[in-house]
Amino acid sequence: MVVDKQGYDDLIMYLTQNLALFEKQGEVDPNAPTVMSLIEDVIAEQIIRFCQQHTELDTEQRSMIVRETDGIVYDLQEVLSSVVNQPVTKEQREFIDEFAGLIKNLFDNAIASA
Repeated sequence: MVVDKQGYDDLIMYLTQNLALFEKQGEVDPNAPTVMSLIEDVIAEQIIRFCQQHTELDTEQRSMIVRETDGIVYDLQEVLSSVVNQPVTKEQREFIDEFAGLIKNLFDNAIASA
């Protein structure tokens, strides 16, 4: 649905262009989640929002979306493997929020063009 499209490749390129955000330590809130925990939570929120907005999706489509989302999270875990267990910084949080929104946009566009 989205992981085999050019938009996903562009999104991964965007991530690699911003890897420097994850290589330096910035300001960390004492209660900050780990990078991976935040990624999982924020992407899950976006996919839930997506499914709530697209009530016309059938069970098979929703299952495909969940499988692809799992694959996206796995890809992120691979790319960010050296920092997934570190507490997230303010800058990383902002990037992860934006990135998750872009993932949702990929799914929105896939449904709109279907």
